[in-house]
Amino acid sequence: MVSIWGEGRARSEMEIVLLAGRVELVSVSDGGSRVRVWQRDAMKYVPFGNTGLSVSAITLGCMSYGESGKGTHAWSMDEASSRPFIEQALEAGINCFDTANVYSLGSSEEIVGRALADMTKREDVIIATKVRGRMREGRFGEGLSRKAIMYEVDQSLKRLGTDYIDLYQIHRWDHHTPIEETMEALHDLIRSGKVHHIGASSMYAWQFGKAQYTADANGWTRFVSMQPHYNLINREEEREMLPLCRDMNVAVIPWSPMARGKLTREWGATTNRTESDDFGRYLYSMEESDKAVSDAVGVVAEARGVSRAQIALAWVLRNKAVTSPIIGATKLHHIDDAVAAVELELTDDEAQSLEEHYLPHPIVGFS
Repeated sequence: MVSIWGEGRARSEMEIVLLAGRVELVSVSDGGSRVRVWQRDAMKYVPFGNTGLSVSAITLGCMSYGESGKGTHAWSMDEASSRPFIEQALEAGINCFDTANVYSLGSSEEIVGRALADMTKREDVIIATKVRGRMREGRFGEGLSRKAIMYEVDQSLKRLGTDYIDLYQIHRWDHHTPIEETMEALHDLIRSGKVHHIGASSMYAWQFGKAQYTADANGWTRFVSMQPHYNLINREEEREMLPLCRDMNVAVIPWSPMARGKLTREWGATTNRTESDDFGRYLYSMEESDKAVSDAVGVVAEARGVSRAQIALAWVLRNKAVTSPIIGATKLHHIDDAVAAVELELTDDEAQSLEEHYLPHPIVGFS
């Protein structure tokens, strides 16, 4: 974000924000106004693995948008609060939106679907969602059986208000269903036109390789993307999964690239989300080494005169295996930071200073 202040005016009175095509005048808290100049061409677009898709270098993750009374995300935002984030993402040139059936028990898909229908053309965006988590009681209320997949895809289509899903991802491995059954069901969804591409998320590299081999051996559709857990304080996917994806030309769309916000603020600082995010506490438990990495992010950010978030995300984008990190946004400046990070190039010395404190971590987030 570039801000230009009017000559002789206080910061609160006028702000010109160069972000991402249109000019709008919006009011600010002191009764003044702000001019926002959107420059859509600022966004970079990259090939999405071995497909014909062209995806923005940033994907908006939509787990934060949903009814807080549903599911396990008590910190999620309602529809009225969520829509400005989707609008800002579109204006910034972001064309990929990632959600899941299990996010707030489907209400995330509903909010995202309605917002995109109101704000853009369906053919101009990529909608990604996921299947596997428990959505209802009963034997087939979760998992990747053919029966569960065929039911859940129709429910997701209804909630999203669309007749096809661009990227349908399995939300972790299902240890109770043969991979042959899952891959054939996903292939049939593509043949039906309900799904255009299929992807996977956090799992062992041998599992992903087995799924790809199973598809090849039976003439079924391969996964075109992997959604791994990857950031400065959890780099375990550098060992096997990321090299495998580069070799296979599989798109990589990491989740939690800023470690659930831990890399964007002083270590130990809390938010409404951190207070109720049990999964986040499970993911990041190596306090001493993780803090050292976070502190290094702060040093580089201060030297550059940019936010910590920009540094943390620029580091992820620096990896040639990464296609489009999935960022969460609960404040509008989160999207500004993400867009700015696309243009931020770290030096080798800066990258080394960020990486040198890392210690191997246990495998987490695969289930």
